[in-house]
Amino acid sequence: MSNHSDGPDRSHQRPVGVGDTTVEALGSLSKALETTERARGHLYSFHQLTGTADLELDRAVSLLREAGHYEWAERVQTEILGRNVIPGHWTFQIIEAYDFTYYETFKELEHAAVDELAHGRDHLYEAEMKEARRTAGHPAHTARPDTAP
Repeated sequence: MSNHSDGPDRSHQRPVGVGDTTVEALGSLSKALETTERARGHLYSFHQLTGTADLELDRAVSLLREAGHYEWAERVQTEILGRNVIPGHWTFQIIEAYDFTYYETFKELEHAAVDELAHGRDHLYEAEMKEARRTAGHPAHTARPDTAP
C-alpha cells in the first residue's frame, strides 16, 4: 500500500494482521456478491417487463374485440393474460424465492466474513487498488472525498 499523506480513511485501511490473500479473498467474495446484485436487478427487469407485457394484453384483448375477433380476444385473455410464468409462480414470487433462498443468505455471509476477517472494513481490495493506481498530489486523484478540491 502506498504511503500518500492523503491516503484512505481508517475504514479503508487494512487492519494489522490481515494478509494479502485474505484481502484478495474478500475482494473476490465482494465481486461475486456485486454480480449477484446485478443478477437480482435483471430479475426485477424481468418482473417489470413481464408485468408491462401482461398489462398491454388488456389493450390487445380490447382491440381484438373491437375488430370483431372475439374468439382471439377470448383466447388471449384465457391462455396468456395473468398466466403463471413458471408453474405456480408470477415473477414477484420468483424474486421472493430468490431473495429468501439465495440472495439474503449470500449478503449475510459476505457481511459476516468482512466483519470477522477484516474487522468490518469493507472494500479493502478496492481501496488498496485505488491507492496503488492514483497519482500523488494530482487534484483528481485524491484518496478521500474530504481531500477533494
